[in-house]
Amino acid sequence: MMRILHSLPRTHKLLLLPIATMVTVLGTERIVTTYQDVQRESQPLDTVLIPLDTNARPGLPSLEEARTPVSDAIAIASRALDATREHVPLSELTASEVVDVDFIGQARADDKAPPLTLAHPAPSVAASSPQPSDTVAPRLDEGVRHIAVVVGTLASGMLDHDAGLVADATSYSDVSEDELELFDDGPIILEEEIAASEPFVPQWETYTVKPGDTFAVMAQEHLGMGYREVMALLETLPEPRLLTHWRVGSHFEYQLDEQGEVLALRMMQNVRDGYLVERADDGFEVATIERAGEATQRLYAGTVNGSFARSAQATGLTTREVSELSRVLEKKLDFRRDTRRGDRFQVLVESDIIDGKSLSPRVLAVRYEGERMNLTVVRHDEDNRFYTPQGESLDPAFDRFPFDGHYRLSSHFNPKRLHPVTGRISPHKGTDFAMPIGTAVDAPANGRVEKVGHHPAAGRYIVIRHDNGYKTRYLHLSKPLVKRGDRVAMGDKIALSGNTGRSTGPHLHYEVLVNNRQVNAMKVELPESQSLKGDALLAFQQAAEPMLAALDSGTTGTVVASTGQPPSEEDSDG
Repeated sequence: MMRILHSLPRTHKLLLLPIATMVTVLGTERIVTTYQDVQRESQPLDTVLIPLDTNARPGLPSLEEARTPVSDAIAIASRALDATREHVPLSELTASEVVDVDFIGQARADDKAPPLTLAHPAPSVAASSPQPSDTVAPRLDEGVRHIAVVVGTLASGMLDHDAGLVADATSYSDVSEDELELFDDGPIILEEEIAASEPFVPQWETYTVKPGDTFAVMAQEHLGMGYREVMALLETLPEPRLLTHWRVGSHFEYQLDEQGEVLALRMMQNVRDGYLVERADDGFEVATIERAGEATQRLYAGTVNGSFARSAQATGLTTREVSELSRVLEKKLDFRRDTRRGDRFQVLVESDIIDGKSLSPRVLAVRYEGERMNLTVVRHDEDNRFYTPQGESLDPAFDRFPFDGHYRLSSHFNPKRLHPVTGRISPHKGTDFAMPIGTAVDAPANGRVEKVGHHPAAGRYIVIRHDNGYKTRYLHLSKPLVKRGDRVAMGDKIALSGNTGRSTGPHLHYEVLVNNRQVNAMKVELPESQSLKGDALLAFQQAAEPMLAALDSGTTGTVVASTGQPPSEEDSDG
């Protein structure tokens, strides 16, 4: 039957729709074929099954029988459409017959026509062309015409998929002009919009220096910099050699903006110190980088056999650590006269570990057990000086030498010195130390700067009045580092040595004045060392307890180094 309906002309299909609807409404047949939209040929046909009554029999009802109201017809048609699109519970299905329906070649539809009956099934009968007739086509009943209009309207798409009327379809959403503009460039794809709305985040990249690289060329090719920008950056950087004197394999980090131009550079001098360069509106800004390391304590133990310095190095101490240890002990210990073979010592050292490297070593505590001297000292965090466990300072209140290291005494204090040319007495009221120009000069004790000036004979000079009433003078300087009125503490750098004024060579002329009279700085009795008292002593002793415990136990919880094989006799220098 479906093949027959599908093969009929369009006009015949419309004529058959009222008959199919009549069969559905009256309940005498169970098969009704509905076309969703005869205008839309691309959509498939929907077949609707309608249950029959128990007393139903084959046959075509008369057009004169009573008609169901149009509203009922629409409801039944809607239910039939739903049955083709949605799940129908099994409990709502009723027993029905399956009947093949064939149509006669010609039918009359007037008031006096007898009821139509179905012919015997003849599936092979073709009904694609109407039979010719000499009579005028009869006029359809008005009721049938009305139902045909209703069903035709339903078939043309009046019902949507939910069987709801769409003839009065509308929209209640107000769309503004701004929202419409969002779709001017086409539909919005959510993933692309999210990706486009994410802010640009510059990433750090690393550049490794290759043979033949120069920063000027690299900056233009990889950092988007012009030649003038490169020159301006080098002038701004405190250490331009980091970029102008490259080593193959060294590296630095950089950030680029969306246009591929440099935003920042990060260069390290070593594992701890470096520089961060950032682009600014008027050029570049430079900030220093200082990485913090993990403080680690190490305990070294050794025995003197030969020189103290070589015995200390045999324990694993670095050259820098041995140098600091020697400066600490030499304030109380004469290494040539007081050390003896077999003397034992322990050194507690703290350093910062960064990327597996030890940096900024600091001697925390020292214990020396010798034939001629026993000494234990601990560093005090408050002033960075060393004290005994009883709070006695290892540093004198007034240092004998105003510098670190050892320099040759080129001219002694001599009030009866003769002038080499005139032969007359020309007193030398200070002590001269031959040293290279630019050597740091330190304050020997706490005090206040009294004068900073320049004299034709003395050159650049400084005068400091100390808290104990003593006064010191420093002549022939290349550069003062303090100004009049500044407060200085023992060990502060106050100047750089030079060769200014009447001088025969680079040196430091150093004077000590007691009651405004020059005295021999190498022999004058200096103030005794100061000691901690009261709360300061208690605080120091509490802080020193764990360091003294490490010396007593021989362990620190980290690394312990010791040596039992001292250097050979031929390495001994005392």
